[in-house]
Amino acid sequence: MSILAAYAVPHPPLIVPRVGGGRERNIQATIDAYREVARRIADLAPETIVISSPHSTSYLDYLHISGGTGARGTFAQFGDRADGSRVTYDEEFVDALCRAADARDLPAGTAGERNPDLDWGVLVPLHFVQEEYEQRADTGVELPAYRVVRIGLSGLSPRAHYQLGELVQHVAEELGRRCVFIASGDLSHKMKEDGPYGFAPDGPVFDDFICRAFSEGDLLSLLTADPGMCERAAECGLRSFQIMAGALDRTPVQAELLSHEGPFGVGYGIAAFTPTGAAGSDASRAIGDQYDAWHADDMARRKAAESPWVQLARYSLESYVREGRRIDPTHDLPDDLSNSLPDELFSTQAGAFVSLKKDGQLRGCIGTILPTRDTLAAEICANAISAGCRDPRFSPVEADELDELVYDVDVLSVPERISGPEELDPKRYGVIVSASRGRRGLLLPDLDGVDTVEEQIRIAARKGGINPDESSVTLERFTVTRHL
Repeated sequence: MSILAAYAVPHPPLIVPRVGGGRERNIQATIDAYREVARRIADLAPETIVISSPHSTSYLDYLHISGGTGARGTFAQFGDRADGSRVTYDEEFVDALCRAADARDLPAGTAGERNPDLDWGVLVPLHFVQEEYEQRADTGVELPAYRVVRIGLSGLSPRAHYQLGELVQHVAEELGRRCVFIASGDLSHKMKEDGPYGFAPDGPVFDDFICRAFSEGDLLSLLTADPGMCERAAECGLRSFQIMAGALDRTPVQAELLSHEGPFGVGYGIAAFTPTGAAGSDASRAIGDQYDAWHADDMARRKAAESPWVQLARYSLESYVREGRRIDPTHDLPDDLSNSLPDELFSTQAGAFVSLKKDGQLRGCIGTILPTRDTLAAEICANAISAGCRDPRFSPVEADELDELVYDVDVLSVPERISGPEELDPKRYGVIVSASRGRRGLLLPDLDGVDTVEEQIRIAARKGGINPDESSVTLERFTVTRHL
């Protein structure tokens, strides 16, 4: 057997009555759809339920799979110790999945679990499944017990998450398991001004995008979603849905959007995907291959559109990583690049930041507030190498990553002292927060997910190891010219 069905579900703890205290009645459509999912799962009587959760152990560069014999958890952190779950893990499935990941050179496995307790991304869906199983037991219908495979998310690419889902499908086939996949994840967290995370215009845009993908069964769009839009929407479950998509690789499905609502400012969507044919039988659903083709075209398009500032940064970092040499932009450039560079790169000095992203995630960012080199061109070249190889938050960029990097180059104006936060605008100005003993933190302007002055100051202060309420704190602002 293989994947009997897959479901995308949210995980608001308040949907559990002892947590919600009556507020759960405001998401009755979600409750009704959740109970429908639980009924369908009980009808299928799976041997194994595979659950991916954004709140399980996660790493930037590793997909964690919970190991051991089992785990338990409650909603105690939400004020409810009485409700929770205890599960038995499908150890044979987990072992086979880890072996398959190793064979595929996919960084996934059971290492490094920080907290073995079940998280609410797992507890909420299990609450409804267990409720349905118990109700059937009360009527004399005893269902066979299921075991669980619990998977966390990572900062790896959409393709890596999809590949893990493919391996889930493969292992289910190999072991002859009757499996159901549950992709746990909320949608946007920025749906309403009075919600816990505020409002962003991309919040409703993201929810509409996901609901359309769910209702149409367009799983490719889950991998090609604009990372900037997703960041601004403060989405939760996209990578969980990407693993689910992989578990349905080359499988014809009937897709249903069962519900969507967001009265508390967080989007809750429930969808069902029911196979209508055998796994591997529908070449038109080879979403992984389609994504690879799309990604290659997208990267080629991005590189063709790069500004001369970015081309210079790219050439500098690639020369350093591949050849170990620091270029001098006055005489070490190929003719086509040299001829495209504007004179101002060699006639002016300025501080500059080079930012690197890979798969929509930050991969490095280093810069200078004031010029430290004779020319802006030299400033960009030096900072590109630092962004790729000297950012202490990341390991140095390796040669096989270079083609996947997307660059931004920000040229800074001279910072000016300001009297207070009222003179800031996170879309227009960057901020420098300074304090005693030479501590200083900087944040660039117009960053995805940074929508308020308060957020901007808090993040910049944290980068400098500064308490923003210290009496010695001073603020400076600057503008940037951003080159893509």
